[in-house]
Amino acid sequence: MLSDHMTNLSDGCTSSARPRSWLMALMLSVAVGGAGLAQAAPEHTVSKEIGKTLQAAQAAVKDHKYSDAVAKLKEADSFGKKSPWDQHIINQLSAAAYAGAKDYPATIKYYEAWLGDGFASEAEQQKIVKGLAELDYQQGNYEKALEYGQRAMKGGYADDHIQTVVVQSYYQKKDYPAVRKMEEDAIAAQTKGGGQPKEHNLQMLLDACGKQGDKECQTKVFERLVSYYPQGNYWENLLYDLAKGDMKDAPKLQLFRLMLEVGVLKHAEDYIDMAAIAIDEGSPGEAQDILQKGFANKVFTDQRIADSAKRRLDKAQHEAADLKAQLPNRTKEAQAAPTGAGLVKLGYAYLGFNQNDQAIDALNKGIAKGGLPDGGAEAHMLLGVAQFKAGHRDEAAKNFRQVKGDGTLERIANLWALRAKQPEAVAKR
Repeated sequence: MLSDHMTNLSDGCTSSARPRSWLMALMLSVAVGGAGLAQAAPEHTVSKEIGKTLQAAQAAVKDHKYSDAVAKLKEADSFGKKSPWDQHIINQLSAAAYAGAKDYPATIKYYEAWLGDGFASEAEQQKIVKGLAELDYQQGNYEKALEYGQRAMKGGYADDHIQTVVVQSYYQKKDYPAVRKMEEDAIAAQTKGGGQPKEHNLQMLLDACGKQGDKECQTKVFERLVSYYPQGNYWENLLYDLAKGDMKDAPKLQLFRLMLEVGVLKHAEDYIDMAAIAIDEGSPGEAQDILQKGFANKVFTDQRIADSAKRRLDKAQHEAADLKAQLPNRTKEAQAAPTGAGLVKLGYAYLGFNQNDQAIDALNKGIAKGGLPDGGAEAHMLLGVAQFKAGHRDEAAKNFRQVKGDGTLERIANLWALRAKQPEAVAKR
């Protein structure tokens, strides 16, 4: 499904992956900053025996001559009488030199030595922990990446990138429940107080739900995606997934209408199916309209299907013409009827002919008259669609929310309500 968003944490996840620029800057800053080769306190002074060797290594790092630096640092590290401070400086410079030489396993080794040698300041420790989290992730050391990433999180200094390192490490270990928990927590924090969840968090949660085979979870995430990021691919995944389920013709037609509205009705069979249901439901004008759009959009590429669609279009045009001629008599009959059912059917017919104002009037009167078999659920749904098409989005959203009773129809109505609240400019991206 949606997997392109995954593991784009860096340029890659292999041993050849290059650290991010901020990480390289941290590794090399120790050399540029002097690496404490000469401090006032005796206990923080490099031993004379290896001082020149370390100065040469430091100069080589500054000049980006990393191989030379590594050679000098190996020489210094082999010295038998090193003080703790000597070792600290070797650790610092080695972390920088091996990073520059792109020997990341060795970089990790000396980063860890620097972290544990007792001389790293609190600020340095935080940067080192974050650097190790990413380096270990890039080298495929997911357990270590988790160890350092969680350390940063517990310490309160993990940024968004480290959060991503942790969740991606869980993902690489196939610990999808942990991925799901982290993303749910992140989304809850982002939406607290009415905020907007980040798209990549929703995408990661969606993927974790999919890996666990949790279709209900996936559907709920897609609903949030279309709510906050109304892109066509999210609508398409959500609506076509709903279309796979068993449903009656009335809600299925409403689903097809929404698919058409957000630009994701693409298959010839769906156009034909929608037209057939519209005719059966008493809206031949809509059937005619949908089939004409299918031909205009060139969806009937197979000649046999195109011929079938043409026969259905001829039938829809004939029945639409008959219905238009009957509308005056049907109006009188509906107005005289004891319930509002006839007025609702009349509104349905007007909706099919794109006469939205007349549809709104008839549907409002039908709902007010009452006696509708489903408590008015379908009438409110149709009224919402008519109002939406007429540009009355707020009124449409109110009517969509009044659709109650049939669970499937109610769910589709809620999605229509979402659509009604979306700006036109972004709704069909």
